[in-house]
Amino acid sequence: MYKAFEFRIYPEPEQALLINKTFGCARKVYNLMLAEKKKHYDETGKVPRVTPAQYKAEYPFLKEVDSLALANEQLHLEAAYRNFFRDPSVGPPQFKSRKTDRRSYTTNLVNGNIRIEGKHLILPKLGQIKLKQHRNIPEEYHLKSCTVSQRPSGSYYVSLLYEYEAVAVTREVSRILGLDFSMTELYVTSEGEHGEYPHYYRSSQEKLRRMQRSLSRMERGSQNYKKQRRKIARLHEHIANQRKCAQQRV
Repeated sequence: MYKAFEFRIYPEPEQALLINKTFGCARKVYNLMLAEKKKHYDETGKVPRVTPAQYKAEYPFLKEVDSLALANEQLHLEAAYRNFFRDPSVGPPQFKSRKTDRRSYTTNLVNGNIRIEGKHLILPKLGQIKLKQHRNIPEEYHLKSCTVSQRPSGSYYVSLLYEYEAVAVTREVSRILGLDFSMTELYVTSEGEHGEYPHYYRSSQEKLRRMQRSLSRMERGSQNYKKQRRKIARLHEHIANQRKCAQQRV
């Protein structure tokens, strides 16, 4: 079985620059491969097999980033085509936009190139990155891959995918508690206990309204406009983190 652990990372400016380059290179390779596949399919009716390596001579900057990040884009594109041919209603693969595409890339564990050392995470091409590890990972879990991403607020996160063997645990049960969905509350137990919604969004709604009103008065595309958008994104991210923490405590 697989389980992912998501942590926040704090890259140095040079590391953040390389991470952003990797986002762009992964998107570039995906679009190049998709364009070639589409052209060949329109001409022959067959989908060719293309790899990121064939573009490195024409685009030397692709050599600066993690090669496994580019290889995973090839796997993602091939999976998208398989899904399309299996069920055409999902639609064919689409080109990735620089403005709307999710900023992320995935790399794999090879010969210990990804590991946690104390308060740092070791990543290919990046070296040591400061890591905020708020959860312990069992020693019997085996790391498989990691996905580095950037939120709209500008903060960076890493999702570490682990493989583990599920073990059935049998124990005597002295008490059974049932949980039921409630339209007005978080849950209702079989013993009549009620779980209240924290209402994190409502408590921040007035602050969010003021920030969005201020954004509407700014010139679209200006530096102040971009700064205000990041502030709003940070507030939304804070609310989402509050919800996540509350659900983990239940």
